[in-house]
Amino acid sequence: MASDETPGRSKPTVSVVVPTYQESTNIPILFDRIKYALKAEPWELIVVDDDSPDGTSSVAFALAAEDRRIRCLRRVNRTGLAGAVIEGWMSSSADFVAVIDGDLQHDESILPKMYEALAKGSGNLAIGTRLRDGDLGGSLSPARQALSDMGAWFFRRIAGAPVADPMSGFFMIRREIVSRLAPRLSPDGFKILVDVILSAGGGLKIVEVPYVFRKRNSGESKLTPLVGMDFLGLVVHHASGGLLPIRFVLFASIGAVGLLVHIVALSAVLHWFRMLGFEAGQLIATILAMASNFILNNEITYRPYRYSGPSLVAGFVAFALGCSVGVLANINVASWLYTADETWWVAGLAGALLSVVWNYAVSTNLIWRRRHR
Repeated sequence: MASDETPGRSKPTVSVVVPTYQESTNIPILFDRIKYALKAEPWELIVVDDDSPDGTSSVAFALAAEDRRIRCLRRVNRTGLAGAVIEGWMSSSADFVAVIDGDLQHDESILPKMYEALAKGSGNLAIGTRLRDGDLGGSLSPARQALSDMGAWFFRRIAGAPVADPMSGFFMIRREIVSRLAPRLSPDGFKILVDVILSAGGGLKIVEVPYVFRKRNSGESKLTPLVGMDFLGLVVHHASGGLLPIRFVLFASIGAVGLLVHIVALSAVLHWFRMLGFEAGQLIATILAMASNFILNNEITYRPYRYSGPSLVAGFVAFALGCSVGVLANINVASWLYTADETWWVAGLAGALLSVVWNYAVSTNLIWRRRHR
């Protein structure tokens, strides 16, 4: 390939997309490292920033003013890693597009190997596969290794794709493929590689390039407890043929947790505080389940649009008021069923299920609606 000594070629061969939030310190370092890694190829770095309060976009714009091989898309009132990656891909005219995290944990030096594999036709998707903890000094923690292994095992059985690290966030693919898949990709979630592979329906020729996963030095880390939920949502979404949105799957999963909280709380009241009666127990259980649902949905289902700080209290109040009709229906229906056959858990479960359905409708159309529409 021709050398790219002069910044700003009109059409790069490779576009490297980096979705960012709070990565102002890391972006200049990453840019310098990619300069070195891809010095033999016409390339560009596309920073897609979710309006970071630490000025990540300003840092990227300043770099772009001096070197046209970097450009920045600042997203206002739009958040989420997958959505940022998709927007970056769609803004590229390169033959190949890649995604890399801005936290410097991915080894950018394997980008030429990824490119070579795709350019020579060895595959049309090259995945940066993280080495196991301890292999050549790899830094994948035991918890993240266990999550990665479990996700890989489950993914291979669902997708039928022999991918060692489907949870990877570092890969390169032909742009024509993502352009075709883009309408089917979800802008929600963290693990877009899973979405790409499942959306392609087995039509990808995959190669994997191993690398040592680095330790994070600065910036805001991705929340690993959310990865499993995101993975589950993607799998169920595709298993349903796209009928069930990822956010609905997450909400339903959290609803199941709320049901457990409800039944445990109701059982505790009826066994230890019998003098309160069933209706009081049902009310207490409903409030506790509602609180757990709000907190978990705020942190997981609607995380990009979540309430925080003082607004968290206001959000819960709005959630409680919006769900008040469901609470009344919950208590009335459950009390009627309990009076009819005195099977407390059947009555409690029926009332709780009614609340879950109502809470989803209210949450989607009222509580978080104004925060993401």
